[in-house]
Amino acid sequence: MKQIDIDDELYQYIASNTQSIGESASTILRRLLNLSGGEIQTANVELTQNNQTATTSTATLKSSEPSAAETSKKQTPVAHAPVKQKSDNVFNVLNKEELAMQKGVVGRFLFILSAFYRTHKTDFSAVLDIKGRDRVYFATSKEALVNSGSSMNPKNITDSEYWVMTNSNTTRKKMMLHEVALCLGYSAEQAEKIRDYL
Repeated sequence: MKQIDIDDELYQYIASNTQSIGESASTILRRLLNLSGGEIQTANVELTQNNQTATTSTATLKSSEPSAAETSKKQTPVAHAPVKQKSDNVFNVLNKEELAMQKGVVGRFLFILSAFYRTHKTDFSAVLDIKGRDRVYFATSKEALVNSGSSMNPKNITDSEYWVMTNSNTTRKKMMLHEVALCLGYSAEQAEKIRDYL
């Protein structure tokens, strides 16, 4: 296993290129480096924002293909404004005892989203960009969710003006929490930890 240090701006660039809920850092990097799955035998990437370290397992590339370093040098980097690092952290707000008292998966789901809202009120509107292929997941009104599809079962995120679609399986809800964490500036490792709370 090899480790490389990356700065906050590079980390945010990788995280901002997520195209679907639950997409791994490995998939994002393959796409950014124009590497198909057949060209890499293994590529497990773990990004940790707190210590700004990316851990990558060794990848075997076809000898006829340029190395990842050569490919990235040829590409023109796209400038993205980094997300401001926050001192507030949802882990300081989430109380595991209270979480355990919530009624069912939907109760825990809403409790975690409420904790995110309390921690990141000014940036929480970013969740409105999280959508499924055919469904809207978040809206600022119950009507907006009801009008966006059938069987949405919208619920209000406690103490906020935001609503969330709850008519989905537990796996989908975990993926939604993972995306919320990423879009609010958490590392992939932290997002996985949040997802496991459900």
